[in-house]
Amino acid sequence: MSDRRLPSLSAVQAAARFSNRRLTPEEFQAYVDAPVSEAEREEALRLIRWFKKRYPTPAERLAYAQRAYARWTAHRR
Repeated sequence: MSDRRLPSLSAVQAAARFSNRRLTPEEFQAYVDAPVSEAEREEALRLIRWFKKRYPTPAERLAYAQRAYARWTAHRR
């Protein structure tokens, strides 16, 4: 059994409030204008390479996207 503890309810609620807040136009623009670090860029490229290896053809990528969309929208009903 893991010795890691789950976060408290108040921590989860605080994280939800923060992540669901509305940004001001200035906050949004600052986020959009922020430069991408080299580490972020490399991680994105690594994930893209993995995805393209796992789903090598456009048809396979589209089929994955359709399955994923169906999963995501199934929880909204």
